[in-house]
Amino acid sequence: MAKADPHRLKLSQLRALVAIADQGSFSDAALHMELSQSAVSHAIATLEDELGVLLLNRGRQGAVLTPVGEQITEEARQVLRSLSNLCNRADEAKGLQTGEVRIAAFRSVATHILPEVIRQFRQQYPGVTIAIDEKSHYEMVESDLRQGRADVGFTYLPTRDEFEQWELLRDRYIMLLPPSAQPTAPFTWEDLAAYPLILTPSDDGDRQYLDRLLHRWGQQLQPAYVVREDSTILSMVERGLGATIMAALAAEPIPPELRVAELPQPLERVIGVIVLRDALLPPPVYAFLERLKAVWLKSRAAQPAPGLVVGNS
Repeated sequence: MAKADPHRLKLSQLRALVAIADQGSFSDAALHMELSQSAVSHAIATLEDELGVLLLNRGRQGAVLTPVGEQITEEARQVLRSLSNLCNRADEAKGLQTGEVRIAAFRSVATHILPEVIRQFRQQYPGVTIAIDEKSHYEMVESDLRQGRADVGFTYLPTRDEFEQWELLRDRYIMLLPPSAQPTAPFTWEDLAAYPLILTPSDDGDRQYLDRLLHRWGQQLQPAYVVREDSTILSMVERGLGATIMAALAAEPIPPELRVAELPQPLERVIGVIVLRDALLPPPVYAFLERLKAVWLKSRAAQPAPGLVVGNS
């Protein structure tokens, strides 16, 4: 039998072996690694072929390490620890062990977009602090970047040339009607006029953006109720006091009793991430942006959430 060649081994094989040892089965290891079970099985099969030894006994109770498998798994752990230490040394040199990332965003972004990005970022850089300042208007976000109070902002695109900007996602506007409503398709502006409208104040950033979009279609909204909080608006619609137009992301989670209708013309807001152009940003900010892009590039391959069309970042 040929001698094992270390140059043919892959880190993905070692990670799969350690994951199975920790999780107890191929399926649980695949879930932990966010891979398919077949990918994990292939990694172990090729590792066993390369080494020429049986590492795991497969059975109904899961996967159990053989005696040589236990020894090789411990060696694999040391290799992965050394790799982690190597990366930590590099990160220390780049200033990624400490620091702060200051983010300015409106509520729906802070609620639905940032948590998963922050979770993954903090796993990699636990010493970096994340500060989120929620704003009621996208212009306040841009002002914070301009005044040096934030490093990263989330706003509507397109925006001013003073910012570098990447499209993150497209979020369509929907009509939310009370539980008793029986909307017909297609929904018309005349149908909309039959309901008392519940909208945010005219100084709200999303309201201003929506008004501009509607103006292109010759439409002007006259609300019967003006309410600042999205949750309060949804509660009022749920109790039959009227209807609202809201971006789908801002409406999540939509109460199941509400009726959802598409607008007569499709309208959407384009949400993007911005940094001040030519700004000298600290290393943790660049690392955060890389993680943000990685998370949303991965989401493009998945089924978008209701109301979302993931855009190019």
